[in-house]
Amino acid sequence: MTSDGFLVVDKQPGWTSHDVVARCRRLLGTRKVGHAGTLDPDATGVLIVGIGRATRLLRFASALPKIYVGEVVLGVTTSSLDSSGEVTAHFDMGGIGLEDVREAARSLTGRIEQTPPMVSAVKVGGRRLHELAREGIEVERAPRAIEVFRFEVFDTGESDTYRILVECSSGTYVRVLAADVGVRLGGGAYLRALRRVSVGSFHDIEALALDEVAPERVRPPEELLRDLPGAVARPDLAQALGHGRAVERLALGVVGDGPWAVVDQSGRLVAVCAPLGLERVKPVVVLQPGDGSHADAGSPTDDE
Repeated sequence: MTSDGFLVVDKQPGWTSHDVVARCRRLLGTRKVGHAGTLDPDATGVLIVGIGRATRLLRFASALPKIYVGEVVLGVTTSSLDSSGEVTAHFDMGGIGLEDVREAARSLTGRIEQTPPMVSAVKVGGRRLHELAREGIEVERAPRAIEVFRFEVFDTGESDTYRILVECSSGTYVRVLAADVGVRLGGGAYLRALRRVSVGSFHDIEALALDEVAPERVRPPEELLRDLPGAVARPDLAQALGHGRAVERLALGVVGDGPWAVVDQSGRLVAVCAPLGLERVKPVVVLQPGDGSHADAGSPTDDE
């Protein structure tokens, strides 16, 4: 029987994130599989897949910052803002150089607002935007606050194409950043060759190809939360948290705003906790035998 836990998968082009989940379900022999942070079919790279009760922890992985690499192509716009869409316009941008593109990228760094594209999996009125887009329907989308920590631009030797590296908060659309670079330069642009190289501290160097997925490669739930601050609970506190009860912050020894990954003295994950007032903490996810649930293949956030 497959253990509760997770895998870091290197998604290949042509696969949807749901396709990866479906394949993992077959390879692992369980329906309880989900993923953290959608990748578009053309994109490659890190996709975190949760198995069993660990699917309940995926929201914490989804919230982690991410790093992408890709290419911005100037002078052309497409219906999808990337290379999978139909060309919608051409622009003469022959006078643009590397420093111009870098300046545009700097203007898109920091806390900014971004409108999800119509080809995204965001839901509006109960339907996903990409479903509406396929029907030729365009709807108003509310802008969302994101943060771009790094937006670096490199020369490729091609006059209209620039390599980019983007480190950003969850929910950022790199294709929108690419399109916005084009707008800021007085024309248009689209994104191609997108790759997610990391989610938090999980990098593509540790990712498995799909044909390497197997029950013995499943990693423990505790490791999925390695980017969260942690605490070790003594037996009485571990028992209380395991039954969903709040405990004293001082007794648990946690600091900051949380959330915290709490393990017992053997190192087994007991719960993820959040503040409850100033003096107590409460479990928001409890992992205990029999407390499993089916996860769908979606994710709480919709990244590129």
